[in-house]
Amino acid sequence: MAVEDEIQFERDGHVARVWLNRPHKRNAVTVEVLDRLDEIITEVDADPELRVLVLRGREGTFCSGFDLDALQADFVGQSLAIEVAVKSAKVCDRLYSMKTPSVAVLEGYVTAGGFELMISCDFAIADDEAKIGDFHIRRGLYGGAGPIYRVPRMIGIRKTKELMLTGKLLSGVEAAQWNLINLSAPAHELDKRVEEFIADLTDKSPLTMWITKMTVDRSLDADTQSLMVMEHLAVGVVLQSNDAAEGVSAFLEKREPVWTGS
Repeated sequence: MAVEDEIQFERDGHVARVWLNRPHKRNAVTVEVLDRLDEIITEVDADPELRVLVLRGREGTFCSGFDLDALQADFVGQSLAIEVAVKSAKVCDRLYSMKTPSVAVLEGYVTAGGFELMISCDFAIADDEAKIGDFHIRRGLYGGAGPIYRVPRMIGIRKTKELMLTGKLLSGVEAAQWNLINLSAPAHELDKRVEEFIADLTDKSPLTMWITKMTVDRSLDADTQSLMVMEHLAVGVVLQSNDAAEGVSAFLEKREPVWTGS
């Protein structure tokens, strides 16, 4: 199967829909799939018409991690393992840092590398029965693409240790209760809830969305005084934008704004 079939990219109006399509492997990723995802992220961020990226797995499973069969016996104890970890971390950081907001839609297994992809997205919506967890420790492995610096910021130190040191899997309902995801829904309502959620993202100013996302992402990494300066600078940039002028005009004229992202 060509990599274009293993990870599929569709444009749907303002929405970029990206599908992991290796259901025979529970959508486990390979180096080639990660490389293609990196290319897609670049393409989406360069397209002003695309305002949200939705990442999902085909046939009822999000992603079970990295395809260890693809590396066979060379994985453990070899430099290739470090290369894969570095590549995974790079792609997850690109996903986390992209201008366009991202939504992970979670069904079935969301484990190991799939868990890392999920926590790298801005939002996550799960099927109530999804199975979500880091899982690396169950195989004597260590996740190198974000868990130790992203998960504690979401759920706190104690819950992070519980999740990562036990290798437990949470249902979608439990993951929402832990604040690991935004919300969960029964399987028959999942698509509807996803579309409602992304509709609240695609009608906003792309420029203000990007600046807000970027500053919120930095909010836990700096002192209060530095954040105040960053916030004031962001206000200055936004107030000088065409989108801000359009937003005010649309409000006064009682019409929907037409965003240009500038």
